[in-house]
Amino acid sequence: MASNQNQASYAAGETKARTEEKTGQMVGTTKDKAGQATETTKQKAGEAKDKTAQTAQAAKDRAAESKDQTGSYLGEKTEAAKQKASETAQYAQERSSDAAQYTKDSAVAGKDKTGSVLQQAGETVVSAVVGAKDAVANTLGMGGDNTTKDTTTTRNH
Repeated sequence: MASNQNQASYAAGETKARTEEKTGQMVGTTKDKAGQATETTKQKAGEAKDKTAQTAQAAKDRAAESKDQTGSYLGEKTEAAKQKASETAQYAQERSSDAAQYTKDSAVAGKDKTGSVLQQAGETVVSAVVGAKDAVANTLGMGGDNTTKDTTTTRNH
C-alpha cells in the first residue's frame, strides 16, 4: 500500500512540475510578445514623430522662402504658402496625436492580453492541481464525502 501511495505522490508531483513548466513557458512567451508589441509601437511612434518634424520643417522652410519674395503677386503667394504651412502643421500635429493615441492603445491592449493569458494559465494550473489532488485522494481511497462522514461517525461512537 505504501508503494501505491509513493507512486501516486510521485505522479502528482510530476504532473505539478509539468504544469508549472508549461505555465512558465506561457508566461515567458506572453512577456516576449508584449515586449515586441511595445517595441514596435515605440518604433512606429518615433517614425511618426520624425515624419511630423520633417513635414513641419519643410512647411516652415517653404513659408520663409515665400516671405522673402517681394511684390503684390509674391505677397499673395506668401500668404498662400503660410496658409499651406499652417494646414500642414495642423495635419502633422493631428498625425502625431493619432500616433501617440495608437501607442497608448497598443500598450493597453498588450497589457490586457498579457493579463488574460496569465489568468488562463493560472486557471489551468489550478485545474491541474485540483485534478491531481482528486486523483491522489481517489487512489488512496479518501475520495468521497461518504467516507469522511463514516469516519467521523465511527470516531464519535
